[in-house]
Amino acid sequence: MWGQSDTEAGITDAELVARLSRGEAEAFRVLVERHSPALYRAAWRLTGGHRDCEDWVQEAFLRLWKAPAALRDGAAVKAWLMRTVSNLAIDRLRKAPQVAIDEIAEPEAKPEGEAARRAVTRAVDKAISGLPDRQRLALVFVYYENLTNIEAAAAMEISVDAVESLLARARRSLREKLSGHKDGLFDNLQELNG
Repeated sequence: MWGQSDTEAGITDAELVARLSRGEAEAFRVLVERHSPALYRAAWRLTGGHRDCEDWVQEAFLRLWKAPAALRDGAAVKAWLMRTVSNLAIDRLRKAPQVAIDEIAEPEAKPEGEAARRAVTRAVDKAISGLPDRQRLALVFVYYENLTNIEAAAAMEISVDAVESLLARARRSLREKLSGHKDGLFDNLQELNG
């Protein structure tokens, strides 16, 4: 079957998908290990930390397992998985009411530096969660998951120009949303830097 060197040698996603299409479970395991963390982070960011993020990631991989031929290009498996997870997250969130990020209780008090960091993160996350779906998706893919604009465009099935437009509108909206909190955010950042 597979030796340790196959996964360590940097086997491509396209080859893994081809092997998965032939029924090789080990190829699926490598794809899950390779892409699960990024998919989970994207779902988390898109939804402001919804409790079902892990379920959406599992559902995306289940769809890949059942129909690897659904991918037109095995090299684009990450984009396909990102699109699948984001669609699942957005669809389910539209159907169910959300809990606002600031309504989630803190389990215990943190040291001052950590509290300041969490305050900044909460403010930014809240602003991001208020963006329209497509703007939020473009922002998460490019800035948090480090996809190129071309990869984000492929994942969203839109043009690169459309991604750039969505990013520009998202940045402008975030600037407006966070401008009223600028002093508080700046004070918290100063606390973090000592």
